[in-house]
Formats: sequence, structure tokens, C-alpha cells
Amino acid sequence: MNTNFPNTLAAFFLATSALHADVKPNPLFTDGSVLQRGQAVPVWGTARDGEKVSVALGDQTVSTTAKDGTWRVDLKPLAAGGPFTLTITGDNKVTVNNILVGDVWICSGQSNMAFRFNGTHNAKEEGPKANYPKIRMFTVDRTVSIKPLAEAKGKWVECSPETVGGFSAVGYFFARDLHQKLGIPIGMIHTSVGGTPAQAWTGIEGLGKNPELQGYFTSAQNALAKYPAALTAYQQKMDNLKATQLAWTKDVGAPYQAALKKWNEDSAKAKAEGKPAPAKPAPASPQPAAPVSPEGTQNNECTLFNGMVNPLVPYAIKGAIWYQGESNAGAAKLYRTLFPAMIADWRTRWNQGNFPFLFVQIAPFNGQPPEIREAQFLTLTASENTGMAVTTDVGEAKDIHPKRKEPVGQRLALAARALAYGEKIEYSGPLYQSMDVKGNQIILSFAHSKGLIAKDGILKGFTIAGADGKFIPAKAEIKDDKVIVSAEGITEPKAARYGWDNVPDVNLYNQENLPASPFRTDVEK
Repeated sequence: MNTNFPNTLAAFFLATSALHADVKPNPLFTDGSVLQRGQAVPVWGTARDGEKVSVALGDQTVSTTAKDGTWRVDLKPLAAGGPFTLTITGDNKVTVNNILVGDVWICSGQSNMAFRFNGTHNAKEEGPKANYPKIRMFTVDRTVSIKPLAEAKGKWVECSPETVGGFSAVGYFFARDLHQKLGIPIGMIHTSVGGTPAQAWTGIEGLGKNPELQGYFTSAQNALAKYPAALTAYQQKMDNLKATQLAWTKDVGAPYQAALKKWNEDSAKAKAEGKPAPAKPAPASPQPAAPVSPEGTQNNECTLFNGMVNPLVPYAIKGAIWYQGESNAGAAKLYRTLFPAMIADWRTRWNQGNFPFLFVQIAPFNGQPPEIREAQFLTLTASENTGMAVTTDVGEAKDIHPKRKEPVGQRLALAARALAYGEKIEYSGPLYQSMDVKGNQIILSFAHSKGLIAKDGILKGFTIAGADGKFIPAKAEIKDDKVIVSAEGITEPKAARYGWDNVPDVNLYNQENLPASPFRTDVEK
């Protein structure tokens, strides 16, 4: 894991050196960047304390004075277009070229968001078509930190058949569809790390606002309190490691390399003579390992927010897309609180209101229980201006990283077109709303239910239970915009479920060919 050791110490030296440094923009403002249209655009960086800094773009010039080694100006709202040149002038002059103005989206989460385009099922067909110079992606280097950092490492890359292979696949397909529909530049800031939980992507203030998240908050507080001592101990261990490594190289490494060289010679000779190869030598002791960084790990509370989200604030954005949840599946009930808290925390930090936050419901996989999909489904109600892409039809039971990423990006783009851009289109599959019991039947009502269909056969995936709480397969029929479920032997039904399995076998869609979300009417309180 690249922790950019040690992040907080590096940030301190950066801030200190900036007191005596030339003017420098934040790394987000480098050649090829995309700025957000239609709203104030913060531009910031470092400079000598007291240095006058002027920022010019188009017909705008805004000036300020650096304080404590940092500066910030806000450009007035810009119209989509470009390329433009951004000029930053202090004691020195910095020119940033090939800037576009359009819409900027954060794409974040864990491995399914990090999943690269070149691993998708249709990369060979779609790669040569990816000639979109007005789509750019800034991929944030993996960085963990115990304290919030000010700068992210990465660079803007223009989309082409030669570069798209390294892009987030979901981020690319999302951006492609928006760019084709809107005809404006699209910037994607990709910040994700595989195998990571949502608490690592949430700031400490966001964790501290909810009593249910007190355990995470306390853990983050304790790590902060222990950090100074841990950093001192780490530096001493690193000094000791250098001496230990030198001794190991001399006393163990050098003899081992000599023995290995002789073994290669003896093995070649034995092979030539048709004899068995001699036993391969091993070092007398393992090479000394580096101590654990005081910055924590990618699974600790707040560390990824501090290292990979905070440095992006307050870059002007249109919204965010998110694909995560697998690492929180073991605590799915708590995720009902954690995920909305993370969304709220991001919105608070950016101070751009309740910007659109669009996420992917976890795809079918043997190791992913239905409760995590339910937690995501419930987030639609808990957090306003959110949308969810359902993926029941693009999962792989034995692969937690399904390769069909194009439908995922397309469905997120549909949600963006409706929620972020106000298009009057259907953007979601059917979402359960309520149930009524009539005799031995349960009548299920849905949102986004125009033109309900059972795809490829009779409706399947529904179960029903009576007072004993035992669920059995149900007969399900579509009537207008509702689904009626029943089963022989259940005369007084109490609850119904749909797709309630790790790998649901389901086929309820609406007329826009968007799949329904799994659900249960008997949500655990």
C-alpha cells in the first residue's frame, strides 16, 4: 500500500516551505483540467506569506494576498467551453493550459469503482471508440492519513483509445453517456480504493454527529490522540530499520546471493548432465520489515477521507457517483446510518448544498447478503437528491468484480440526467413503496412502475410468509402498476420479499428495461 509516508509530516513540510516558496496552484489546477460551469469556481494554492496573487481566466482577473502560506480566489460562474488558459501571478507566474469548462463529477468507492476499463467485458469493442478529448479523468493516488491533507497527488488525463484503459470503467461509461447527451466537457475526479469501508471515507465530524456511529468516532479520536507519540516512535523505528537492513545485507543478504548464484550454476550443470537439481538455498533469516505507518490503514476511520477526499475540497463539482458497500456487508444494518452520514458529511464539506449523489446497488455475488442492498435502497429515503443504479442483471455469482460495467455507468448517467439536469425521463427501475393485504393476497405498490413487465417469462423471485414468518415461493402476477403475490396454504399473509438472496434470480422490470430493486416488506427495525 502506498501511504506516501508520512502524509501528515509531508503536509507539514509542504505548508512550511510554502511560506518561502513561489506561487503554486493546487495540483487539481494543472494542464488539462476541467472546471465546473455555472457556479463560483474556487482556485487555491500556496505562496509566500503576504504575497499578492492574481488569477486570470478569460476576461476575469481576481486577486488576493497569501496568508499563512496559502491563498484562494473565487472565479465568477463560467460558461461551458474551452480550451482556456489559467494564469496565476505572484512573485512568479504559472500558466495552466488546455483547460475546459463543463461539469465535474467525483467518482469514488472501492474496487468496483476502481475497476479499470481495460478489464471490462467489451473493452476490445469500446476502446477504439473512446476518442473523447473533452472527457478528462484525474485519478487520485492512494493515500491514507490520520489528519486531513491539503493536496492530492494525480494528474488530468485526456480520454483517448490509448489512455482509456486505465480509467475507472464505471466513471468512463458514465462520463461518455453524459458527454454524448449534453455535448459539454466532462471531468471525472476518480478517488477510490479496493476493499475499503465507508467509515474510512467519512470525516471525523461526520462520524461524530450520530450516536450510532460513536464507536467509529471514538476510534478516530483515539488514533488522533496517539498520533504524536506514534509518529515519534515510527521515526525511531525507521532509523533503527536502516541500521538493521545494512547489517542484514552484509551478514545474510550477501551470503544468500552468493549461494543463490552457485545454485543457479549447479542447477544448470545438473540439468545438462540429466541429474536432479540441488535444493534451492534460502536466506538464514527474513529481511527486516518496515514498521507500520502511524497514518493507519485504508480500513481505519477517516483515513481515506483525510488523504483522498479532503484534498479535493472545495473544488467546484456537479455531483458524485459511488460504488461501494461490499466491505460493510457484515454490518449492513449499521450501514443504513453510516452511508447517509457519509453523504451528509461530503455535502457539508463541499458547502454546495445537497448536490446529486448517485450510487450503485451491490451486484449479485455469493458473498454479498441481501441486507446490504436493502441498506442502500433505504438510503434513497434517508438522503435526498440521491439515485441508485440496480445491478441484479449484471452480477456474477462467483466474481465480486463483475466485468459488465457499461450498464452500470449508463444507469448512473440516466439518474444524473433526471436528478442533476432535470430531464423528464425514467431513470430507475421499480422501487417498492407499500403493501396492502386483501384476503390471501399481498398487493405491492412501486415507484417508477410504469409498464411493469416480467422479462423472459413468468414473474419470479417473490416469496411470501404468514404469521409464522416462514417464507415460501410465491405466485406473482402483474396487474397494472402493481404486483399481486400469494401462495397455497397461506390464507393470512403478513409479509413479502423480492430477490431476497445473495444471488437473486429475478426478472421484474419497467417498460424502460430497468430492473427492480430487491426488497422486503418486513424491514428489520
